[in-house]
Amino acid sequence: MHGDATARAARLAALLAAQYPDAVVELDHRNAFELLCATILAAQSTDKMINTLTPALFARYPDAHALAAADPAELEPMIFKSGFYRMKARSLIGMARALVERHGGAVPDRMEDLVALPGVARKTANVVLSSCFGKQEGVVVDTHVTRLAQRLGLSTQTDPVKIEQDLMEILPRASWGDVAHRLIWHGRRVCFARAPACETCTLAPVCPSAGLPASAEAPAPRRAGGGAKKAAAGRRA
Repeated sequence: MHGDATARAARLAALLAAQYPDAVVELDHRNAFELLCATILAAQSTDKMINTLTPALFARYPDAHALAAADPAELEPMIFKSGFYRMKARSLIGMARALVERHGGAVPDRMEDLVALPGVARKTANVVLSSCFGKQEGVVVDTHVTRLAQRLGLSTQTDPVKIEQDLMEILPRASWGDVAHRLIWHGRRVCFARAPACETCTLAPVCPSAGLPASAEAPAPRRAGGGAKKAAAGRRA
């Protein structure tokens, strides 16, 4: 399967590049600190919603030093609409304090340093590393990439970490960030969860799931032990 997946990945990457040449992260930000905060907030929310909250948030807390000193009672109402606002407030303040204590208030550019911050795991770290530092340390695997990787035959896994490992094996390292952004854009615009627009999808000619009924998902992978466990609320992004 590895060879077939690699060939399909190359063709899909080319088609995605032609359709979304300018795909980037859709969380509004001006620097690595703002993107880090926005990505933490975006867990189990939408970029569109987070973009309505961050202007006021960053005006009040423009850097790690300011956020580290935040009063949860003031911060929580500002991010209430993002969902799980108490947990996210703790993550934001804890992350900011760690930046101040360990990195002089600056966002580090190493995976091991980022994932050691409160509220930060590989997905968030990959977003920041790729978008702000131009470093390809992994592939962002969110709900869209998870869905599309299965539908496009790029992975039979359901766990995001294992999906990321599969994608890293079949995609050139230099393309990891761009392909992830383009898959996310395609998932938001064409390959919807419940009703993928296969009839207008430019990937359909090389997609093994094209033509499935609108309500159908890609064939579920047969794996011992059943399906993946649902992520608990508050799991790190």
